[in-house]
Amino acid sequence: MNTLPYHRRLFRTLASLTLGIAGLLTVRPAAQAAAFGYASSGGGYIVTNGANLVFTINSSGDMSSCKYKGTELNDTAKSSGIASGLGAYSVSAANSGGVIKITCVSTSITANVSLPITHYYIVTNGLDNIYMATYVAGEPSVGELRYIFRGQYNLLPNGPADSDNNGNTGAIESSDVFGHADGTTSSKYFGSEKAWNLTVKGATGSGVGVFMAFGNRESSSGGPFYHDIENQGDGAGSDQEVYNYMNSGHNQTEAWRTNVLHGPYCYCFTTGSTPSVPDMSFIANLSLTGYVNAAGRGRVVLNGIAGRDTNYTYMVGFANSTAQYWVTASAGNGSCECYGLKPGTYTMTIYKGELAVDVVSTNVTVTAGNATTFNTQTITADPSSTATLWRIGDWDGTPLEFLNGTIMYSMHPSDVRMTQWLPTTFTVGSSSTGSFPSVQYRGTNSPTTIDFTLTAGQAGAAHTFKIGITDAYNNGRPSVTINGHALSNPGASSQPNSRSFTVGSYRGYNTTFSWSIPAADFVTGANTLTITPISGNGDLSAWLSASWSYDCVELDN
Repeated sequence: MNTLPYHRRLFRTLASLTLGIAGLLTVRPAAQAAAFGYASSGGGYIVTNGANLVFTINSSGDMSSCKYKGTELNDTAKSSGIASGLGAYSVSAANSGGVIKITCVSTSITANVSLPITHYYIVTNGLDNIYMATYVAGEPSVGELRYIFRGQYNLLPNGPADSDNNGNTGAIESSDVFGHADGTTSSKYFGSEKAWNLTVKGATGSGVGVFMAFGNRESSSGGPFYHDIENQGDGAGSDQEVYNYMNSGHNQTEAWRTNVLHGPYCYCFTTGSTPSVPDMSFIANLSLTGYVNAAGRGRVVLNGIAGRDTNYTYMVGFANSTAQYWVTASAGNGSCECYGLKPGTYTMTIYKGELAVDVVSTNVTVTAGNATTFNTQTITADPSSTATLWRIGDWDGTPLEFLNGTIMYSMHPSDVRMTQWLPTTFTVGSSSTGSFPSVQYRGTNSPTTIDFTLTAGQAGAAHTFKIGITDAYNNGRPSVTINGHALSNPGASSQPNSRSFTVGSYRGYNTTFSWSIPAADFVTGANTLTITPISGNGDLSAWLSASWSYDCVELDN
């Protein structure tokens, strides 16, 4: 069953019909593959890949034309390229051994470029792929490093539904989150994959598909659970955008990595089928600035992880100021091997779900051509090991088990597909975990009330109450009352300074708020605890209000 909202299915159907009718009215000669090579053109180059692609790189380093089987796919008014155009470039080309490399180097400082950027376009004879890589000496001053393929929407109408803004009734937040007549929402932020799961994603049309193979994320920032923009139907019916976001300030959790090569990554062109991730190993021979080949890399071997909860997948991450890597631990004894690390010293972090439960205090040093081996590591910092009177959810660094948690990444919280956000009373022992809110908004669903029962012995002792969060907006933090007794208000947690929950992200800095509650505040029998967001800042709207996303809530034994 097609679950795409009706208005967007209709829009796509009309676009496809228009394209089909145009094809019937025009007799097209059979496309023939042109000879592999390139030719100078206006300070740039026209490249022919020896198969079905002919594309133009202009003097600004942008792709101003991209024809597949003779059909122009690129927006005829806007070029594809890094950001929104980065100014003047020096553009050169070389053809060696069936590989064409176009090198674009920024030559001026503009509003978008503060430091040199080198961008590469690479093709091999007979393959319908455009390989790319981008070396940055500094983050562009706009705070975003991204390549955007700006395709014609009528030729590529079938992109991800969550990011298809066509047919919208207007922006409902800022100028980038849109509402639709049926109550659904869409945005370029919605539906993106986490970095560890990035493979291939794109858009298709009649007999054509354009896909991004994201490649190595070692030079990006944010770790394995970070995600960013991947696609957008622009809302005007003109562009279908297929992105590779390498860095951005969208809920930024880590400093940008600079003086590094991003990639290689690749745009793959097909007749509509989703391609496999292409082999990019040949690029090692092309002398790209910042490229480190396989012989210049090392690996880390971890012989096991003890103390795991087998209900969870564990991941091991490695990070320093110039690179990041991760690997999934085996379900058996937790052993793993991470390949292809650039030489350097890294911090090794073990994640239970998305929660860091052990950080190896000894730095991990990687050398070229060698393996660095660690004996079995024992988990020492899993908060789930604490004995509790009750616990709502579990400590895994995510709100996924809570109300609307599994769909918050793909829609605005006002979307009709969300279960309505209302003040909630949760009764320990009878309410389902899925009824507890994934996000606590000051403007829509506060307070959350927790009812629980204590025996005389339990009520006669002090207990520790904890609220774990994964992110917060507008300095939101919890004000807690137990049986009418107000607990001390905590300070704000350190979090990224940007929108989060309304643009499909709960990934910030996992933080735990903790209170020691004296026995005098408890009673034998029924107890009531309320949680309400506070902030020193005013709210911009009901959704852009002081808030946080929950990881876990518990009363310790």
